[in-house]
Amino acid sequence: MKNKLISLIAVFSLGVTAADNEIYVDQSGTGANIDLEQLGISNIIGGLGSSAGDLTAFDLDGNAMTLDINMIGATNKFLGDIYADNFTGVYNFTGGTNSFTIQVDPTNSNSSDGSNQNVAVTGSGNTFTLNQGTSAIAASLDLDWIIQGSNNTVTSNINIDGATNYMDIDGSDNTVTYTGTGVNASAGGYFYLDHTGGSRTFNIQQLSTQDNDWLKIMSISGTSASTVCVVQNDQGTSTSC
Repeated sequence: MKNKLISLIAVFSLGVTAADNEIYVDQSGTGANIDLEQLGISNIIGGLGSSAGDLTAFDLDGNAMTLDINMIGATNKFLGDIYADNFTGVYNFTGGTNSFTIQVDPTNSNSSDGSNQNVAVTGSGNTFTLNQGTSAIAASLDLDWIIQGSNNTVTSNINIDGATNYMDIDGSDNTVTYTGTGVNASAGGYFYLDHTGGSRTFNIQQLSTQDNDWLKIMSISGTSASTVCVVQNDQGTSTSC
């Protein structure tokens, strides 16, 4: 592990009804292996403005990293930026009202090829956003979501370039918004959504400009009211969703 700088600060406070855990991470270097676990209420892994004790950072820079996050409790927040190729991210959440916002190479400064990310959620009222790449640089991304619970909201924007995005959702009143873009003439993207539950809202857009995209949706929701909108477009202007 060369040229690595890690700044890690954990802040713990205990109140009568809630326990707040806060972790600040600023890491640079190749081959880092980072494992963070928080148990309790109102946990934060900082970045993107944070809050509570006004953290910042959660900035991970470097290739071939492994990031393992385990958050158990309610009203947790996992927020930050990742700049890396060929990294593995495993994110596990158990509890309600969690907030997850991750950007992978939002400024196109390091590329974001070859990553493998897995998001596992058990709970309700969660909000998750994962954006990766800015200019068709998420080549060969393997992204998997397993979500069990109701009233969850998932938003994902990916410059796909050969990426695979798989979602397995079990629960009612879930909302999924996915946009896949790309310009590579030799690599499209694949999105697979497997859903079981009550009312749901799906807004799916695949917008590769020079290639084909693939889509598979399997959804069982009984007689509940639902909204499903799918756009596949390699040129022109969409008139729906």
